Amino acid sequence: MSVREHDLGEIRDAVAKLCAAFPMDYWRETDRERRYPTEFVRALTEAGWLSCLIPEEYGGAGLKLAAAAAILEEIQKSGANGAACHAQMYTMGTVLRHCSEAQKKKYLPGIAKGELRLQAFGITEPTAGTDTSAIRTAAVRKGDRYVVNGQKVWTSRAEHSDLMLLLARTTPREQVQKKTEGLSVFIVEMKAALGRGLTIRPIRTMINHATTEIFIDSLEVPAENLVGEEGKGFRYILDGMNAERILIGAECIGDAKWFLAKATAYAGERKVFGRAIGQNQGVQFPIARAYMATEAAALMVERAAALYDAGKPCGPESNMAKQLAAEASWQAGDTCLQTHGGFGFAEEYDVERKFRETRLYQIAPISTNLVLCYLAEHVLGLPRSY
Repeated sequence: MSVREHDLGEIRDAVAKLCAAFPMDYWRETDRERRYPTEFVRALTEAGWLSCLIPEEYGGAGLKLAAAAAILEEIQKSGANGAACHAQMYTMGTVLRHCSEAQKKKYLPGIAKGELRLQAFGITEPTAGTDTSAIRTAAVRKGDRYVVNGQKVWTSRAEHSDLMLLLARTTPREQVQKKTEGLSVFIVEMKAALGRGLTIRPIRTMINHATTEIFIDSLEVPAENLVGEEGKGFRYILDGMNAERILIGAECIGDAKWFLAKATAYAGERKVFGRAIGQNQGVQFPIARAYMATEAAALMVERAAALYDAGKPCGPESNMAKQLAAEASWQAGDTCLQTHGGFGFAEEYDVERKFRETRLYQIAPISTNLVLCYLAEHVLGLPRSY
């Protein structure tokens, strides 16, 4: 069932009310200081929004991905930045579908209560990029433990997470028939690992994203922390990746709606040559076009979420949802900045911050080019190009 068919009004209203307690000067300050929005994340946790996907038997709300998408969309629509905590939602795709019952009982109640944070997704590596099958981080079984060596990059929120889902090779690439085989997923307890084989180095970027590089040197991970079967991890993380793309798409829709509201209000108020600039078609038309793109992308996000919630294949839809929504948010952001003129570059208007934040999703969590390659090959049947 799609978001529009669901009655999510109460959820949206409650999230909007919570976000209103964190005005724009709060986000300007955290951005300026490159500070993690601890207070905001705590408020979302205490309200139960970050545990919305966790089943009720483990202390969560047991909601569907469509509800999580509505929550994140509302956060972005308010002018906040859900990137500080969205991983706790999209990692649930892997955890809920592939973790053992013992693992769920061990970790999910703590996550639901806010005692544990699952905010880190250790996938990308410096030499592999979007070619996940080419990762070099290796995990070797030694008795009741795996010894892991390697490196990860763009692992956001690692410094603020208690748990990390880590993808590593358990069988060398040259020893498998398909390059996506031989990959395994592990749950890493971050605090126990720090200083015992795990090192985290923050990476300063153009946005306040709390992203890091991780170095892994003979880190011991209990064998009981292996998710599912050894060597089947690539399939497991796809559930997390599809959820991630859908939820990022929802965030982009929220960003786009924020930009559109901001641009529309300013165009109606700002007067040049004795009249509101919004009277000019040169100002109206770009805003109207961005609105159309946003509404169209929102439909694809809803469709992808509905397929995911129904347990149906949704790879193409998830990729299209993320890409179309990212393009719509960037179009709306560029239009909003253009509408504001010079004032759009001023920190106090918040446009420049959101402009920087939404630009990320043109390349993350998957690049535009790889989305197009995927659709060309797997949907349209064209020859593989990479």
